[in-house]
Amino acid sequence: MNPKVDLVEGLERFLSAKNGQGPERFGLFVELLKQASEQGCQEDVRSVLRSAIVPTLDYTSLRGLYRLKRHLSPMVGVSQPMLRLAVLGGFTTDQLTQLIDLFLFGLGICVEIYEAEYGVFRQEIIDQRSDLYQFRPHLVYIATTWRDLAHYPGPRASAAQVADAVTQEVAEWRNLWNTAHERAGCQIVMDNVAPPPWRVFANQEAAHPASLGRYVTEVNRGLAGESQRYVSMHDVDSLSAEIGRWTWHDERLYHHAKLPCAPEILVQYAHSVAALVGAMRGAAKKCLVLDLDNTIWGGVIGDDGLAGIAIGQGDPESEAFLAFQRYLKGLRDRGVILATCSKNDERNAREPFEKHAEMVLRLDDISCFVANWNDKATNLRVIAQELNIGLSSLVFVDDSPAERALVRRFVPDVAVPEMPEDPAEYIWAIARHRYFEMAEIATEDFQRTEYYKANAERKRAESATMDIDAYLRSLEMWARIDVVRSETLDRTVQLINKSNQFNLTTRRYSVAQVMGMVQDSRWVTRTVCLADRFGDSGLISVLLARVEEQSLEINTWLMSCRVLKRGVEAFLLNQLCALARSRGLRTLSGEYIPTPKNELVRDHYASLGFRGRGVHPDGRTEWYLDLDSWTPLPHFIKESPVDG
Repeated sequence: MNPKVDLVEGLERFLSAKNGQGPERFGLFVELLKQASEQGCQEDVRSVLRSAIVPTLDYTSLRGLYRLKRHLSPMVGVSQPMLRLAVLGGFTTDQLTQLIDLFLFGLGICVEIYEAEYGVFRQEIIDQRSDLYQFRPHLVYIATTWRDLAHYPGPRASAAQVADAVTQEVAEWRNLWNTAHERAGCQIVMDNVAPPPWRVFANQEAAHPASLGRYVTEVNRGLAGESQRYVSMHDVDSLSAEIGRWTWHDERLYHHAKLPCAPEILVQYAHSVAALVGAMRGAAKKCLVLDLDNTIWGGVIGDDGLAGIAIGQGDPESEAFLAFQRYLKGLRDRGVILATCSKNDERNAREPFEKHAEMVLRLDDISCFVANWNDKATNLRVIAQELNIGLSSLVFVDDSPAERALVRRFVPDVAVPEMPEDPAEYIWAIARHRYFEMAEIATEDFQRTEYYKANAERKRAESATMDIDAYLRSLEMWARIDVVRSETLDRTVQLINKSNQFNLTTRRYSVAQVMGMVQDSRWVTRTVCLADRFGDSGLISVLLARVEEQSLEINTWLMSCRVLKRGVEAFLLNQLCALARSRGLRTLSGEYIPTPKNELVRDHYASLGFRGRGVHPDGRTEWYLDLDSWTPLPHFIKESPVDG
């Protein structure tokens, strides 16, 4: 027997359970996990357990998985950056913190958590000798409710008095953020405010300037407008509205246990926080892969023909698929890559995109179109390779339970949500997982589909010639190298936290930490933007280095896999060596820290002429380059001047 196969099958049976079978199948799945753990199959248990941690589970089941997770042995053999997360709350945060821990584990994020005592978040931040600062957090999460507002002037206040109270309220929160950031150099995530469910002013709650509901709205608006680059607001207001105000605010539990909401609601609460933190650490998905028949339209195009598929106005089913396509189009427009993976004749599969008048999605919206008769697990690997992203970046959506089961078994890194039978529920089935959470919005997000389409054109040009130098020369590449600036900060941090394959150390940094490096004269920060005759690839590489005595030590070097083997490494190294020489430094040094995903760059330094300095037991290698004997490396990239 193969424990991994048994676990994957048990997981699939549980996730696809119907008609009240869930609790029984979950119990059997947990027993399989326990047995495999007792047999010493810790890594198999860890891998399958991560796939089981989904927000569709109930509170009791997730608590059971949390207990299993706590008893797993530490990972060995692979270095992983540890996130130090501090949780400060105006309410009892124990259960919420444990679920956040579990969901972050499900995202593959190693975390050490400091949890403050109930209700002392202000004291923790203000007291520079507090345990918070002894913990040295990378990220501080402030969990609050409307009860933590300090300046509500009351229902009889004038509009001017309310405005003054809002200003004072926002200023005090801003001072807390600034204090924590200045003392710990940390990123901050803070809940905005969910108003209480009751409305003293009934239908006039939103209109009356001094109502509590109106005051909360104005405070939220002020917090969003005042937040700094190192502060991310967690939208609890929208979350509570999504769930229902009365359901969210369980007054009985607050009065008895100071819980912000019922335990079942803590699942969505914790998952939302973890998804935001995960996005900050690069764990958000990048690509939504879509089946076609009965997934983005009703019917089978090969059998029903163009006129027979259901999409558009006129009947509930057609309108449901139309609404789903509009949702997908919105994701595409904000930067989510769309691909297709369909068992179909390709000509038939393309026809609705090209000819159906009511299709919202068109071929230009699809970055990778795959329609053939191969199994979908194989095709998903092809899609990941074509787009140059990892399988773990994919979300696969298919109406067929059999296809979902196949993908879960043979490509377990791909996220596969269970899909309902009613297409009217498709949007919720995907949205509730928060696969594509955003920590910030960068300009490149809106251009991602164009980037991947241009890359496909480059691959076709490459396949047309056998001479790699001639191909690179034909691209007519130019690059702009610059320090990290305010306008490139968000994209820089996004790349740092999302890049896994071409990433020498996979160290993760927040906006706050990168801002600190930019302001420190000992640090050298560089970004590279690349363009060619096919289009602009945007900001594609980041390098962070620090001067130590006579050496410039590379702390972080990463690059988007879209531009592999195009000479960017040589271009950037030449620039870095010239800079180091101009500062009178003697050597350039760096290290490679192995992870499950960055085998691609194991020999990166050796290929650039660095010499090995040592190999550590965990596989980490150290490298150095003697600047006295260094000569520039050849490439075909022209340098563009920096604007301004």
